[in-house]
Amino acid sequence: MCFSATANFVGSGVLGAVGVVTLTKVKHRRELLFAALPVLFAVHQFIEGFVWLGLDGILSPAVAHDMGAAFMLYAQGLLPFLLPLSVLLFEPNGKSRRRMLPFLVLGGATTLYILWALTAFPLQLYVRGNSIVYINQVTNNTTVAFLYVIATCGSLFFSKIKMMIVFGAANLTILLVVMEVKRYAFTSLWCAYAAVASVIILAYFWRSHEERPFLYA
Repeated sequence: MCFSATANFVGSGVLGAVGVVTLTKVKHRRELLFAALPVLFAVHQFIEGFVWLGLDGILSPAVAHDMGAAFMLYAQGLLPFLLPLSVLLFEPNGKSRRRMLPFLVLGGATTLYILWALTAFPLQLYVRGNSIVYINQVTNNTTVAFLYVIATCGSLFFSKIKMMIVFGAANLTILLVVMEVKRYAFTSLWCAYAAVASVIILAYFWRSHEERPFLYA
């Protein structure tokens, strides 16, 4: 998140509240992973608060590095797989779930590659323009970014559920704006604004009460 540890911690608290309310609306175990995304984003923003504290000198540089590694683990290492998996599980029928399989396979492959890169190459952290810059020399390239975007946003656009498409469009729009305005801080900023877009998930669960659960096979 931009600006400070305080912004991250406050944002985490708000997102945590959104996430808890969303989870209370779950009606089937297949909905659980997608409904848990706001809570996962809340934890993610909470972790980045400690990165800020380390970079600001309040905590040790070791804390900043370890929390930064944890932040990258979720942002780059796990999200490309978890997001398409959550959509696949949520889809109402076998035909729509099969449409998610290419994105899940791509996300899984991207996750494995990024996890290897995060363990094999050092992480660099610093502040620029009131934002945290996360750099891994292997994952910070156009090809990986392209595959990452397809894995995380693609499945949403092919969903049978209208609100999934809205969520995907919001995330893609945010991604393009961040790439244009602050490409150097992409990992931090896109995750922050994607987390804010989690309100769309709550809106869907709140409004679709009578439609769910789907008749899963």
